[in-house]
Amino acid sequence: MAKAIMLQGTGSDVGKTVLVAGLCRAARKRGLKVRPFKPQNMSNNAAVADIPGDNGAGSGEIGRGQWLQALACGVRPTVHMNPVLLKPQSDIGSQVVVQGKVFGEARARDYQAMKAKLMDAVLDSWAKVGEGADLVIVEGAGSPAEINLRSRDIANMGFATRADVPVILVGDIDRGGVIASVAGTHLILPEEDRCMIAGYLINKFRGDVSLFDDGISAIEKFTGWRCFGVVPWLKAAGRLPSEDSVALERLATGEKRALKVAVPMLARIANFDDLDPLKAEPQVEVVFVPPGKPLPEDAGLVVIPGSKSTIGDLIKFRENGWYRDLAAHRRRGGHVVGICGGYQMLGRVVRDPDGIEGSITETEGLGLLDIETVMAPEKTVRNSSARSMQFGLPLDGYEIHLGRTTGPDTARPSAIINGVEDGAVSADGKVIGTYLHGLFSADAFRAAYLASLGVSGGGIDYRAEVEKALDEVAAELETHLDCDAIFALAR
Repeated sequence: MAKAIMLQGTGSDVGKTVLVAGLCRAARKRGLKVRPFKPQNMSNNAAVADIPGDNGAGSGEIGRGQWLQALACGVRPTVHMNPVLLKPQSDIGSQVVVQGKVFGEARARDYQAMKAKLMDAVLDSWAKVGEGADLVIVEGAGSPAEINLRSRDIANMGFATRADVPVILVGDIDRGGVIASVAGTHLILPEEDRCMIAGYLINKFRGDVSLFDDGISAIEKFTGWRCFGVVPWLKAAGRLPSEDSVALERLATGEKRALKVAVPMLARIANFDDLDPLKAEPQVEVVFVPPGKPLPEDAGLVVIPGSKSTIGDLIKFRENGWYRDLAAHRRRGGHVVGICGGYQMLGRVVRDPDGIEGSITETEGLGLLDIETVMAPEKTVRNSSARSMQFGLPLDGYEIHLGRTTGPDTARPSAIINGVEDGAVSADGKVIGTYLHGLFSADAFRAAYLASLGVSGGGIDYRAEVEKALDEVAAELETHLDCDAIFALAR
């Protein structure tokens, strides 16, 4: 078995995903064969990964963060890098994906009882992910301080103690109270768990790091733990895909640019990293619009992203009044792109006769495309090679969706995916729907599409920009962390 270390946080959204990705890239640059692992993840930003041993034909879902970490390692992602993925469908329940495949649906209370069975899958994937590797870097979920959930934990100390993986605790100074959060974690952990923690690091520091010297002394006094370093605010992290919708709440609208792209923040928004390549374009401003706020009138393009609950989000779309804003946008000659669930919403009706998404089995669509969608139990999960019908340019993305969409406007497909027509386009060509995630990551297509909207100079090498950002994060971690000591902890 490969040696391993684990990063756990004092809370959610402390930056563990980026830190693990950066450490993976730093280890790779040192010549190590490194792999990522996250026992349990909760995210509707999913990625398609290989199912090893399935002759290359099988694909499953993992969290987008582990896809990014695999990229940092320079390896293809597999489902064993994230054996348990929870995809929230409501405030109280989620779809449970185990080793890439849908395992079932579970309410929060039911899921707690399910965890004991899932630990077997976690440990099975753990044994497989390290095969042929020198080092595995593990990411926890939430916080080990959630001691009320400890007896059934598979994501933090429940895993670390079973797999005997040393832990580094991550504290986020940007949110405040970091001394109390680190010291408080030490205080409330049972001795068995506390002994797994070899030390801590501080993340997201702004300004003069030396100003926190007294803070380090205070934490050492309370805990006896060593500090592995203080990481500054990583600007390059903003150029990396994010898997947590919490990040959307903090996105600034930025400066005015040639094209404003408005994106409604659906309650169950999924795979919103589809917008990252547009955000990276210097002439494009992407604005995520929260509920209660109107879609901006000066937007030239509205993108309706994916959703884990198409019918529920469609109903909320109307309740928010966005349907009126969208209709006005179309009357002004504005363009619209719907991706996956967003594509389904653009039609006349969405039906769910089997109640896959919930108790509401039918709802009226937004009516911008003459199509209808019927949900079905079979789920499409695959990487896809495609070609744009509008520009004749190659596309490279993936599909993760339920449902079959038909109707007159599908006679004008937006793309050919794996040799099959996909999506629909309105008669005037200004409304486009597709099941292809990653649509905008194709540089030549993105440049051509932006040019059709009057934006020149598009088409940066987006993947190269992500690779460059990973290198920059790794370099910052090498500068501000004792990476020698961190890697030496692995066992």
